[in-house]
Formats: sequence, C-alpha cells, structure tokens
Amino acid sequence: MYNIIGYYDAETIGEATTLLAAKPNLELIAGGTDVLIKMHGKSEDVELLSLRKIKSLEIIRIAEDGTIVIGALSTFARVFNDPIIREMIPILTEAAISMGGPQIRNIATIGGNVCSGATSGDSASSLFALNAQLKLVSYEGERIVPIQEFYLGPGKVALKYGEILTEIRISPQDYQGFGGQYIKFAMREAMDIATLGVAVICKLQGGNFDKVRIALGVAGPTPLRCLEAEEYAQGKEVSVETVAEIGKLAVNSTKARTSWRASKEYREHLVEELVQRALKVAIVNAGGVDLV
Repeated sequence: MYNIIGYYDAETIGEATTLLAAKPNLELIAGGTDVLIKMHGKSEDVELLSLRKIKSLEIIRIAEDGTIVIGALSTFARVFNDPIIREMIPILTEAAISMGGPQIRNIATIGGNVCSGATSGDSASSLFALNAQLKLVSYEGERIVPIQEFYLGPGKVALKYGEILTEIRISPQDYQGFGGQYIKFAMREAMDIATLGVAVICKLQGGNFDKVRIALGVAGPTPLRCLEAEEYAQGKEVSVETVAEIGKLAVNSTKARTSWRASKEYREHLVEELVQRALKVAIVNAGGVDLV
C-alpha cells in the first residue's frame, strides 16, 4: 500500500523548483522504479512531485565545448540507443544494457539511478570512471557537484531539500582518446543486482599507459575509485605483468564486507580478477595490443 495524499505534475524545471520551494517535503518521482519500492509498506503520508512531463530533461547532447550532457530523465533504454553515447562513451551503454530487463530500462531513468545512492547502481561505476559532473538546480540557483562527492553513504546523496538533478555532464578531457569496459558480475544472469560492478577506462601513449581510471560498485558502502592502482599504472608499460599488478593494487581501495550475496574475501577476489579482465578489453578499445 502507498499512502499518497497528493500528486503534482511539473512541465518545466522552473515550475518544479517553485513547487519544491513551497513544499520542501515533496518526494520526487521520475520513472518510479526506485521511489515506489522505498515507499512500499511505509505508514507515513507522502506527496509526490512528478518530473516525467519535463521533456527538456530527456535530451542527450554535445555542448559547444565538447561536453556530453545527459538529461537526468533519460531512460536506460534511451542511453543505450543514443548515437552520441554509443560513439563517444560506449562504456555507459554497457552499463545501461545491464540494468534490469527491457520493461525496467524503458521507464527507469539514469538520474533516478544516481539519486538512489545505491552502490549497486548500474550507472554509478561508469560515471565515476568518467569523472561525471552533476548539475543540481533549485529555486535559489544551481551548482555543479563531482559525482565522487555526491555519494555520502548507503542510499544517501548530497541532494539538498529543494534541489533537482537535471543533467549529468562528462567533459571531453574525460572521454576523448579513452577506451573502456564495464563488467557487471551477478549471481544470476537474469535481472539480478550486481555482486560487483567494475568500470575501467584507459588512454595509451605508445606502448605505455597514459591514464587509467578504475571504479567499483558494491566494493564499499558507496561507489569508489581505485586511486592507488590508477597512480601506479601511469606511465607503465602495457603488459600482462603490469595489468596483474594493477588488479592486485585495486583491492587495496575496496571496503568490501560480507553480506548474504557474497563474502568479503570473494568480493576482493572478484575485484582483482575483473579489474584485469576489464582493463585488457579497455586496452584494445583504446587502440592497444590484445594481451593474452
């Protein structure tokens, strides 16, 4: 049962922020695949503010400076099929297609996935690796927050009362020249929550790593970056030995714990193994050699 005592539709961002300023306790709803689950069985009365009619939030575009701008109401189906995403940041299409089944992907939004604050969110790891920036808008103005600063804890994000996530931005220096790979490991092949999500992107210079970024989901209470492994990789020769060492160092950044889905030790084993697998594919996608 849902104790919904009020429902409002907004057709513009301005209308939505005005309503939020007047009623700061409104619960935002986009696709509803996360919000309705969280509400189920709760006894508190709830008023909803729907963003579904704000068509400007569904747009995916490239800004004049090369920044890829993804509207927060872009569904995962739209993200997967968008030609800009497929050409420029295909790692995000891999994350999008791994999210639930076709029915969920047709309604669930990338903004809602980020705002849920779940470390298992399928978009989170790729967006961390891409250094995504989040545009948050309120009645009083707007601010840009790096995605690494947005996740505060399990299910907790830095979204203030009255704010709406409107855009996800990826700067050209964070995707141009990079090859990437996303791997979702789950206990079942069909529509399962990730036991571990691994996103790796890299840029090469000659036979060496220029830059490597590694992001993990479900390896801690929030998505995280493997900064020690990334720092080690810079300037190193692209080789099986280097990739193996990067996988080992990635484990040092994890904050894995034992849960009903997997033990701490198993998750750490997965991190070491899957980081190597993802990096080997990313190397090829960046124009490098195929490491056997």
